[in-house]
Amino acid sequence: MQPGLIAATVVALVVLIVVARWYVRREQSRAGQAGAPVEADDDARPRGHEEAPQARVSGRRPTWEPLVGIPAIRHFFRTNEVPVYFVSATAFNLLGIDRWVRNFKFVNYYDSFDGWHPNVFVPKEQSPRAFESIEDICNYLLGHKEVVDYVRGRGPGGKVAFLMFDEETETLAKELGLDVAFPAAELRHRLDSKIETTRLANEAGVPSVPNVMGRASTYGEVLELARGAGLGDDLVIQTPYGDSGQTTFFVAGESDWKADEGKIVGQDLKVMRRIDPRETAIEGVITRHGTLVGPLMAELTGFPELTPYDGGWCGNDVFPEVLTAEQRLLARERTYAVGERLRQEGYRGYFELDFLADASSGEMYLGELNPRVTGASSITNVTAVAYGDMPLFLFHLLEFMDVEYEIDVEELNRRWAHPGNLDEWTQFILKQTEDSVELITEAPASGIWRMGDDGRIAYARRDTDWHTVADGSEAFYLRIATAGGYRYPGADLGILVTRGRFLDDDHELVDRARSWITGIKSEFHSVPPPSEAPPPVEPEPFGFKML
Repeated sequence: MQPGLIAATVVALVVLIVVARWYVRREQSRAGQAGAPVEADDDARPRGHEEAPQARVSGRRPTWEPLVGIPAIRHFFRTNEVPVYFVSATAFNLLGIDRWVRNFKFVNYYDSFDGWHPNVFVPKEQSPRAFESIEDICNYLLGHKEVVDYVRGRGPGGKVAFLMFDEETETLAKELGLDVAFPAAELRHRLDSKIETTRLANEAGVPSVPNVMGRASTYGEVLELARGAGLGDDLVIQTPYGDSGQTTFFVAGESDWKADEGKIVGQDLKVMRRIDPRETAIEGVITRHGTLVGPLMAELTGFPELTPYDGGWCGNDVFPEVLTAEQRLLARERTYAVGERLRQEGYRGYFELDFLADASSGEMYLGELNPRVTGASSITNVTAVAYGDMPLFLFHLLEFMDVEYEIDVEELNRRWAHPGNLDEWTQFILKQTEDSVELITEAPASGIWRMGDDGRIAYARRDTDWHTVADGSEAFYLRIATAGGYRYPGADLGILVTRGRFLDDDHELVDRARSWITGIKSEFHSVPPPSEAPPPVEPEPFGFKML
């Protein structure tokens, strides 16, 4: 070959190699910009957030690209590889979330489904125990060998959520390698106090029913406290912690005080003027981008067909015209304000507020705060709003999933406030109201029930939640009390969810609601307890606040 030709060939090869290397680098760069997993240094990480950014888990490979908008977030959860657990007495509060979040499991003490729910795990070996709280149940479960083996068998790490938990729960979760997907128990306990809630709400510009704080050892002292604040003699007294149906006392005279004196004396008290309220509830999620506010719903409280507790919560209605448009707007604005104030305290995630609409003045007073998921979460997460975007709980979970994301809080709140984006759902929680103690021999099964034209109900089909309920003639029933357990005054029997409303415009139960109550009760069969084995009244199934 001639020298000139050889030189030309060498130059051509060099140019070809250079061009090929340039092309490969360009394609790698494009792949990185398109979201392919890349190793990131500090300069590549997102800015503008006070917390250290964390890698998004996608196929267990990190990327610093944030999730932008609802479609990307929904896809993230649909392809999630991180184990997520909800540990509680039953699966009720978050039933259906496993439809949205891959690898989401329920770990429960009571098996409402007799083993046929694919995502509910209940340990088989259980000795009878007298639990005193939901926290006790969670701690028992996290320390149970079957649960430990189940969690570890699904791989290392994971997230865990609870209805209620304490410091012991946090320690047990850590020992299992699980991150608690909630703020610290110590913070939640402080915020859960009705005294603390009132103080924080005042600072946020959200009024409570006219009240005074203090202590009283006698009826005369509580009257002096109330009259000094201009509250009159017809009073409502609350202690800091507990179910409103059992720690709210209506005191119009000395006999009322005497009846509950032992539960009141020695505690910090919130003493309020008695009003004629319409009880409502609203849930929200405090995110790094602001507070999201769910739909306002009416509360069922104190109905003797459902609960033996005067003023006790026993269900919810959600429908577009809850109260007036002005009151709905006021409730949403005040929920946002309280959420932002809680964020200053370091709280993030799910919370619920009760509002009391004064029938006389129309004012929307703050009732109480629940810094957690609640019994109303089931309805919040099944509305049309939830299906148009995604259930509110997923925004909570997103805060604890080690992922950067971007959402337009203002746009979401504006959309969720529109009445046209809501449909009608309702639920009731059925307690034993009769003053008797009996051994249950037969109980209605969990699943879809159907009501005929004659008002009688019959079991229709198995189902794991209420998403397939077609109309008001169908309902999903979740069994709590079961055969072999005891029914006694205040015992939780079960929960029913259906479409439509259970309350009329006068806040009274409609006939359809009464038919469902009567129908479910008729499915229970029981006998007097054996005389040689008197039943426990408190522990079975729940002698404490379950939801």
